[in-house]
Amino acid sequence: MGQNPSSLATCLNAVCSGRSGCVAYPNTPLYQVAWVDRFNLDIPVEPIAVTRPQTTEEVAAFVRCAVENNVHVQAKSGGHSYGNYGVGGEDGSLVIDLRNFQHFHMNRDNWQATIGAGHKLHDVTKKCHENGGRAISHGTCPSVGLGGHATIGGLGPSSRMWGSSLDHVLEVEVVTADGEIVRASETQNPDLFFALRGAGASFGIITEFVMRTNPEPGNVVEYTYTMTFGRHRNLGPVFEAWQDLVVDPNLDRRFGSEFVLHELGAAITGTFYGTKEEFEATGIPDRIPGGKKSIVIDDWLGSVAQKAQESALWLSDISTPFKAKSVAFTRDTLLNSQGINELMNYIDRANKGTLIWYLIFDVTGGAISDVPLNATAYRHRDTIMFGQGYGVGIPKLSQRTRDFFEGIASTIQSNVNGTLGTYAGYVDPLLENAQESYWGSNLPRLEQIKRAWDPNNVFSNPQSVRPAEEST
Repeated sequence: MGQNPSSLATCLNAVCSGRSGCVAYPNTPLYQVAWVDRFNLDIPVEPIAVTRPQTTEEVAAFVRCAVENNVHVQAKSGGHSYGNYGVGGEDGSLVIDLRNFQHFHMNRDNWQATIGAGHKLHDVTKKCHENGGRAISHGTCPSVGLGGHATIGGLGPSSRMWGSSLDHVLEVEVVTADGEIVRASETQNPDLFFALRGAGASFGIITEFVMRTNPEPGNVVEYTYTMTFGRHRNLGPVFEAWQDLVVDPNLDRRFGSEFVLHELGAAITGTFYGTKEEFEATGIPDRIPGGKKSIVIDDWLGSVAQKAQESALWLSDISTPFKAKSVAFTRDTLLNSQGINELMNYIDRANKGTLIWYLIFDVTGGAISDVPLNATAYRHRDTIMFGQGYGVGIPKLSQRTRDFFEGIASTIQSNVNGTLGTYAGYVDPLLENAQESYWGSNLPRLEQIKRAWDPNNVFSNPQSVRPAEEST
């Protein structure tokens, strides 16, 4: 293990007490590859150190080391931040990697699961299934970490039916900026609990979640419609018909869908949690725009595996240099026919700089919208559709690809009434007024909570919540 003679290193080494695999520094062999492991290779980041604690007490001790040495701290669970915020987002942060927090327990009296924050989504699915056939709503990428996912939102195909991942969180164990270990829930430290559910990286390091679970659906219908067109402008009517379907206020909550634009055309994918007969009875199949159709009848685990395959197709789990851009649509800020046509025409004429690009529209709402806007830090309760652009550069990202996605966002924004927000789970390092875009009307309250719990901004990345200024 490489050694650093600094005061911080002395403190971190003392916490590790000689245990191998506990801490690494920039002069540690393979530091960037084996320890930092950036998800977005287009954004260089060098943490001052990366730690891998085994207990919550060690997490607290590492935080105290950082505070004593005036160093920012960020937690890493899966490390899938588009801006590499799990490793600080900028040079010089202390990273606390939670991979060792793998404990799991299912209380069969109330079906609440206690889950260590180092779990990947694939393992959450597997362990919930093995412990009573239970399930939690979450995203489709199997290697995303629960620690970040359930503290920023956590959206997936079942979210319209069950709510987001953070809506399943009932209680947490969290290390705060003073290096203390506390519990937070609706009754214990409720202000901190509010902030951790939607802006967690700014307020502490959660080491354990207590989450409600749901019975697994017995049947799941998976479908895919693929369309190949010479020009994307020909897809305008297809997208408009799909948008009309997914924004229907009476849309069955068991139904989730995506519209994916790519270099060769488009795909409409989706999931219905029920039988094929129930799916057909909703009338939804008759409203889905036509194309080459593939339907699979599956169970819960099969559906999760199918979605993981689709996620690997659209958004690779492999570290690459990439550009991402996202917007959030409410019922009042949807694209009309003219806006859709302008978007498709822009895509046709733009120099994309890569053949590996996707523009993915996801339906949301449903059970997510049942929760009041001010109940958690997550602000997108009135969002009914997200648009996410993603372009990969091989071997590196070009400026043309960056400009292409900025152009998509500006084309969309110029064709809607009002300002579009952005989901903090699709972090955009170049976003102006990022905190307002991520947290909207909840931001002032978050800034006050930050001042109360982390006035010195210990838990910080380039776009995290800042403490409110003291009133004079």
